[in-house]
Amino acid sequence: MRWPAPLLLTALLLSSCTGTTDPAPGSQDAPTGATTSADPGTTTAAPSAVPEPDPVSLPALAQKSFNGGRLRVGEEVLRTATQRQYRVSYRSGSLRISGRIAVPEGDGPFPAVVLAHGYIDPAIYRNGQGLTRERAWLADHGYVALHVDYRGHAESSPDRSRGLDMRMGYTEDVINAVLALRSWRGPVDDGRVALVGRSMGGGIVMNALAAKPGLVRAGVAFAPVSSDAVDNFDRWVRAAPGRGGIAARVLQRYGEPADNPDFWAGISARTYFRDVTEPVLIHHGTADDTCPPRWSRETTRLMKAAGVDVTLRTYPGEGHAFGPRFELSMQRTDRFLRGRL
Repeated sequence: MRWPAPLLLTALLLSSCTGTTDPAPGSQDAPTGATTSADPGTTTAAPSAVPEPDPVSLPALAQKSFNGGRLRVGEEVLRTATQRQYRVSYRSGSLRISGRIAVPEGDGPFPAVVLAHGYIDPAIYRNGQGLTRERAWLADHGYVALHVDYRGHAESSPDRSRGLDMRMGYTEDVINAVLALRSWRGPVDDGRVALVGRSMGGGIVMNALAAKPGLVRAGVAFAPVSSDAVDNFDRWVRAAPGRGGIAARVLQRYGEPADNPDFWAGISARTYFRDVTEPVLIHHGTADDTCPPRWSRETTRLMKAAGVDVTLRTYPGEGHAFGPRFELSMQRTDRFLRGRL
């Protein structure tokens, strides 16, 4: 199935630069940035060059060609009356990414979701960890659910960036997971695929929607991180103990946000909300002390201003992980997806 190319994110990329033209015969050197014509009083501006985006940025992802495929189904890890779950792996660029897939009982084809989990220290992360409830619930209700482990997690290939790719690699792995599902010969309706993410994974869902409009039919984010990368860096990286000096390496490479605002805007999904073409559902508990609810309110406000079809559902007294309101949030997710897949 062919899918539309990503929208070119020109607003951040265009800048003017000067060029030099050959002098006209018998004349002085032509001035930089102009071409001499037969009429000495007329000049024509040289075309502006378009610089390449920073390789660590959403514009770079928007221009990238993705090769997700080779979805391999391995060991069965769970069987119930309504579903089966398996270890899987697939290709993401030059990497092998591991994960788990939950497949409903029946012939299908079924709508599908790719699951992006929240932050868990890769040193302790295990295959399929982080969205166990969501994966099982969705399969019980008729969705194929592919859980992505991300590079550097479980049996996936190592993350060579040492944390300096600012989650762009994780976003690439999720995008490639969608393509791998579509190329799989399993019972997936490849025209009905959505993204679902929690916490950090909610931010990765926003990244994927901004970088690859048309990739999926809808996106759902539970208790997502901020759509501004500076908020996330300041909260979890800048002063985080035990992170191996990652904050110092990030600032050495990219600079402080105040000193290099273009870079930090380039890795923030909100910069590109105008490019999002899919409807979005956000869930957030009012008692969330991990990802402040104000982040989702601001994300929703900015999405609406950019023309995105976005709905924010809040849950009084609910925390980050969702306890008493988990079932309600999943029922709302199901209704949202059924109306769009």
